[in-house]
Amino acid sequence: MSDKKRLFLIDAYALIFRGYYALIKNPRINSKGMDTSAIMGFMNSFLDVIKRERPDHLAVCFDKGGSDARNEMYEAYKANRDETPNAIRLAIPYIEKILTAMHIPIMVKEGFEADDVIGTLAKKAEKEGYQTFMVTPDKDFAQLVSENIFMYRPVFGGGYETWGIPEVRKKFEVTDPLQVIDFLGMMGDSSDNIPGLPGVGEKTAKKFLAEFGSMEGLLENTDKLKGKMKEKVEANKELGLLSKKLATIMLDVPVEFNAKDFEMSEPDVTEVTKIFEELEFRRLTDNFVKAFSIEAMAAPGTSHQPPSTNKGSNNSLPLGEMSKGQRGQKTISSSAGQGQFSLFGGDSEPSVATEVYSSRKTIETTEHFYQTVQAGIGRKLFLQNLLKQTSVCFDTETTGLNPLTAELVGIAFSWEAGKGFYLPCPDDREETQHLLEQLRPFFEDEKIEKIGQNLKYDIKVLAKYNVVVKGKLFDTMLAHYLINPDMRHNMDVLAETYLNYTPVSITELIGKKGKNQLSMRDIPIEKQTEYAVEDADVTLQLKEHFQNELGEANIQKLFDEIEIPLLRVLADMELEGINLDEAFLKKLSVELDKDILNLEKHIYEAAGEEFNIASPKQLGEILFDKLKLIDKPKKTKTGQYSTAEDVLSYLAKDHKIIRDVLEYRGLAKLKSTYVDALPEQVESSTNRVHTDYMQTVAATGRLSSNNPNLQNIPIRTERGREVRKAFIPRDKDYVLLAADYSQIELRIIAALSEEENMIEAFKNGEDIHSSTAAKVFNISLEEVTREQRSNAKTVNFGIIYGVSAFGLSNQTDLSRSESKELIDTYYKTYPKLRNYMSEQVDFARDNGYVQTVLGRRRYLKDINGRNQVVRGAAERNAVNAPIQGSAADIIKIAMINIHKILSEGSFKTKMLLQVHDELVFDVYKPELEAMKTMIKSEMEKAYIMKVPLDVEIGVGDNWLEAH
Repeated sequence: MSDKKRLFLIDAYALIFRGYYALIKNPRINSKGMDTSAIMGFMNSFLDVIKRERPDHLAVCFDKGGSDARNEMYEAYKANRDETPNAIRLAIPYIEKILTAMHIPIMVKEGFEADDVIGTLAKKAEKEGYQTFMVTPDKDFAQLVSENIFMYRPVFGGGYETWGIPEVRKKFEVTDPLQVIDFLGMMGDSSDNIPGLPGVGEKTAKKFLAEFGSMEGLLENTDKLKGKMKEKVEANKELGLLSKKLATIMLDVPVEFNAKDFEMSEPDVTEVTKIFEELEFRRLTDNFVKAFSIEAMAAPGTSHQPPSTNKGSNNSLPLGEMSKGQRGQKTISSSAGQGQFSLFGGDSEPSVATEVYSSRKTIETTEHFYQTVQAGIGRKLFLQNLLKQTSVCFDTETTGLNPLTAELVGIAFSWEAGKGFYLPCPDDREETQHLLEQLRPFFEDEKIEKIGQNLKYDIKVLAKYNVVVKGKLFDTMLAHYLINPDMRHNMDVLAETYLNYTPVSITELIGKKGKNQLSMRDIPIEKQTEYAVEDADVTLQLKEHFQNELGEANIQKLFDEIEIPLLRVLADMELEGINLDEAFLKKLSVELDKDILNLEKHIYEAAGEEFNIASPKQLGEILFDKLKLIDKPKKTKTGQYSTAEDVLSYLAKDHKIIRDVLEYRGLAKLKSTYVDALPEQVESSTNRVHTDYMQTVAATGRLSSNNPNLQNIPIRTERGREVRKAFIPRDKDYVLLAADYSQIELRIIAALSEEENMIEAFKNGEDIHSSTAAKVFNISLEEVTREQRSNAKTVNFGIIYGVSAFGLSNQTDLSRSESKELIDTYYKTYPKLRNYMSEQVDFARDNGYVQTVLGRRRYLKDINGRNQVVRGAAERNAVNAPIQGSAADIIKIAMINIHKILSEGSFKTKMLLQVHDELVFDVYKPELEAMKTMIKSEMEKAYIMKVPLDVEIGVGDNWLEAH
């Protein structure tokens, strides 16, 4: 790289939009309900540039009011753009505040676009001997590239690529970057509504440039064109020249490049941190510190003041240095283990900690008293005091994350904010068991409420020591999930969000994952005490906060009667696990290898060569360059052909090679994800597979499962279904029983919409898809063909998710017009269904959320957004979230009720799995008939609606047979 000075110019809106849409499927929502995705996305990209490139000169360029000149030239310029999403509009003032606090110049000129500001500055800087890097993904900037001006483009999937003259020449097939203007003028730009020449796309534009050199060269030589293309170009000469003008970045914006103004200088750390805390950014604060090479603000034993906020002042300090001497927040902490009996009536004074500068509280800056309880009289007094409490938070410390194998290292207790106790557990298992016997009266006391964060883990750990946790439970993770389902729910996030407190990180204690990571047993008792009791103390304080919010949101009942009881049910199911036929999976793996090799052979024959089928790049080149299966294949952001599932599925019915590729992918994934992976997930201590059910992941209320994920085992393909054969009963005295809700979502939507035609069909026990087909096609039930039933089924299930005519035609053999007619007829047949859907959307617009039959809320922040795409997704969620969520709530009720009967009746039968609308049981053969009756009855009466619930029961020697 040259030793020239380097200027980086950031295209603000391009990075803001890119950051926002990168997180569109998993937006970042803070506790105030604000979508912070746009701010986070932009800041991460911005800080990434600083960390990677360490620029000495930099500015961020914004648009203001659009381009007056282009709007005068062409009234429809950018007229087809969607409204800016609300989250982005709200983000701009915050981003400007953050940049101001970082002392980053913001360049903006009313009536000009950021492109023009960047172009003008780049050219002026070039004259002063600077190399300029334009940070943007926007291809329009390629026209500005010169010997000293480069594009610095974010790449999809991470990283950047630099475009100089050679890269622009190759990308656009031009000899001079200025020809990019002609290229854009010829083919137009739909995003900016630049019309271009009718009928001229990317390939034709490149061909014209190779032959004629420019737009003007083309228009002067139209006699060399033929047929319709000649007619079109000649008829639209004015439009072509106008398009070129619109695509030209202006280089005469009234902005100045004064190098000193663009120099990087130290940020106002305090102000930036304050804004990040308000937005509830945690990792971004760390990222900021790394990007600007700032030393830790709270180094023990020192007291820092923030750097000077007087930009350019002689008093300012070099990056990474702080002036010393200003007093920070005075803080007090105590050492664990001091004053052994102080909380039992003694008067020991806590010790004073070092003074530090920090806006967020930590263990170092907060008064607290955390005490180690050792064997002897101290433990006796502690146990007496513990049993007098009515509500206690506890937290187990263990040797690992797997509760089936983890050993207890200690248990922390807290029942008063800022205070708590830690009981270390001996290395010897028998001695620990003896300690737990002394704690058993507390854990099994029905009158003492137990509080925790992710209590399911603690309950499972204690269960391995034969200790049952009884009494009322309060799980802060579950409470927060109900209050704010779209946020993350781990304790560090909750503490920082609701208590303005940063707990000690586990990595500070035991190090990062890897061979050098320590076990909790390796940590000195004093540090264990501080870390463990802090967790219990923080969780106790969070409980007080969430207790009020559950009542305010009217979800206390859902918490007390569904989520908390379910926690115990899931703990038992996970501890039980399920038996796996490993020999069968080995055999299936061999068969899949043969199937995959056979498909490979067919694909290579159709392609005419061998290639890496698993490589999207190579596959795209075969399908769309070599075989030319379609005229205008879709491309990814990196410019290669898209071979995504949805793209290939759309083409599958017309091309056998694509059907083979999709089958190849499906089998390869099945083999790696399940057939080969499941035996590796058998727990050696039990010889069973123990999935981990998570209650706090899906915003709809559905459970998800991990290690292994049993929710995603394919059931639509024969090979996928075969995986279920591997799940088998405990032994020869047991069989598997699968109980499945039949069409529960359709029954719920029929009941909620009060659609009589549907309700009647269900009550009469009719096949709902045949019944729908008969009504929609106006024929008798007997006349319904298999194809008509299939199409009706697709609409029945698709309607909940807002299926369009385009979507329906993709999923069936119907044309788009036939699909539209079928959907219109469907709504006429079930008029109350459409009314219900409209009412749900209206309710969401008025209230900002929708809810299930049990009051579980799904918040929809974009329901009143201006962006049509984003608002449309929120409207679809307004309809399907209550349906999906109600189905999830109902099966949870059934699980709780069945579990209670199995436990209280001391049955040998156990509930093992929950997958979507299905429950799987290990049934003791002598109990089979009783179980069939009880399970069906409890599931069908779990929730009474106008439409009866129907459960299908299957029994077999493996899960597939039972299903």
